[in-house]
Amino acid sequence: MTEQNTAETVPSAETAPVAVPAAETMPEAVPEAETVPAAGDAVPAAATPKGRRKLFAALRWTAAVLVFAAVGTGVAYGIARPERTDIPGLSTRDDGRWTYPTLAKPALPAGAPLPEGPDNKAGTHYAPLTGLLLPAPEGARPDDGVKTDKDGAVSVDAFLEEYAPDGRAKLKEGLEYEGLRQIVGRGWTMPDGTRTHVYLLRFHAEGFVDAFRGCTVNMRLAGAPVLEMDLSWKDVKTRQSSPERRIAGYAGGLSGNQVNLYQEPKPAGGDEQTRLGCLQAGDVQGVIIQTRKSGVATVPFHQTVILQSQLLS
Repeated sequence: MTEQNTAETVPSAETAPVAVPAAETMPEAVPEAETVPAAGDAVPAAATPKGRRKLFAALRWTAAVLVFAAVGTGVAYGIARPERTDIPGLSTRDDGRWTYPTLAKPALPAGAPLPEGPDNKAGTHYAPLTGLLLPAPEGARPDDGVKTDKDGAVSVDAFLEEYAPDGRAKLKEGLEYEGLRQIVGRGWTMPDGTRTHVYLLRFHAEGFVDAFRGCTVNMRLAGAPVLEMDLSWKDVKTRQSSPERRIAGYAGGLSGNQVNLYQEPKPAGGDEQTRLGCLQAGDVQGVIIQTRKSGVATVPFHQTVILQSQLLS
């Protein structure tokens, strides 16, 4: 009930109907001998016109107070128990982002430094590589396009299936002679059909990661022979890497990781589109591939890249 409605429905103190006992509002005719007091007897106050006016006024004010009290209680209850979506600031507009579980980095071996610690200039990751893989978001189902063994490891040949066949031999030679130690991966598919494949490649040192050529704008992926820069990433990267957010410990920060995003030109009609995310963090190269019919949504793609970057930092 609003205050306007209260003002319209609550009677004023002068006009509110008052329930008055019948004996006082409509006195019956009685014999003269019973209504006239004897000489010397006291006259009751309520029997005088002045006393009756005071009684009626008191009853009217009592009724008005009770009405206002009831209205006030209703208004207070309405304010204390509003619908959540009726209050600005409490409802969040859905921007398409996915709901991931709480991220937790795996425990380091005793005495091992953090990858970005002051005593770890090479950015070496000492944690188990599978523990650094981004978990699947809520509502996802496993995607067997990422072929792993029981420990989550991916063979070089299985990883290279993500690339066009005519470029696999050269990539394999480079991986075998350029310090590759291990590949792990995880894949999932969302209800809207978005397929995500995440790979982490660990090399012997940061310099070997620099030599990896499997994450550039010129790389030809299976089903996506042409890539271009993701121009929308520039503004996001600037905001995520701002000094203010790093100082404040903002959860979306990219830290010192090198991140580049590419996309297949958006197809016409209902054809699939592929987006490629490349994350270089010390001795680890992250490769994120998302594919979806009619186009990969920007927000969940950027979100996935940012969260994986956090785990590697």
